[in-house]
Amino acid sequence: MTLILAALVVWAIGWGLNIWISHQKPGRWQSIVSAIIFGITLVIMWELIVRGSGISPVILPPPSMIINAFATSTDILAADFIQTFMKGVLTGYAMGCAAAFLTALAIDRSDFLKRGLLPIGNFVAALPIIGMAPILVMWFGFDWHSKAAVVVIMIFFPILINTVQGLDAADKMQKDLMRTYAASYWQSLFKLRLPAAAPFIFNGLKIASTLALIGAIVAEFFGSPIVGMGFRISTGAGRLELDLVWAEIVVAAVAGSAFYGIVALIERKATFWHPSQRK
Repeated sequence: MTLILAALVVWAIGWGLNIWISHQKPGRWQSIVSAIIFGITLVIMWELIVRGSGISPVILPPPSMIINAFATSTDILAADFIQTFMKGVLTGYAMGCAAAFLTALAIDRSDFLKRGLLPIGNFVAALPIIGMAPILVMWFGFDWHSKAAVVVIMIFFPILINTVQGLDAADKMQKDLMRTYAASYWQSLFKLRLPAAAPFIFNGLKIASTLALIGAIVAEFFGSPIVGMGFRISTGAGRLELDLVWAEIVVAAVAGSAFYGIVALIERKATFWHPSQRK
């Protein structure tokens, strides 16, 4: 009971600190510090509540056990990260983005493709990844190649749809002005339509950055060599090694958040002129 009361005290302290920070002079540091305080508060409360209520580590391990799993399984976590993220996710992400962008340009040039391919794209995007992953594992093998294929399928149509919509985002008057200057299709594309489509494209890239990691991990549940985040989560849960499972989840969450942040940072630098990026 004492530890439960201590957890409530920690929550009150964190709440008070965030209220105090919110009354300070506005700045970017406030959101960062508030997020750090909130995260630390949750971790401490998690530890105190699990210890104080006697919850079994099989049900929910305390953060101290997860940290110990990090310290003792660094080589395993690193190998899993390289297999899933560096090979499967990044390779599939690059291939899916390139294929979606080139297909969007082809659709933009052809009304036939726009009317025929986009409805099929919506249909394929609705296919359950749990149903597609075993098939792709059979086609491309148990290594990271099948996981990259799953990533390509998951991110292809979100990026395609956003890019096609973005290419139509330029104002009609601006397009008429480019025709008045006798601009070619490619001149109009690079000088007007792609800059106007950039926020849409980056929106698709950010959505895809989270879908890619999810798809690769789920695909590893259906067949993988003895390495990978999804493989480790599946086998670790079966062996009741919940501390290692949570360590893998934390690695995946940090990697996914960092990936999303990198894409958002590139967007901020590339579309600094857009109203959504202005302060």
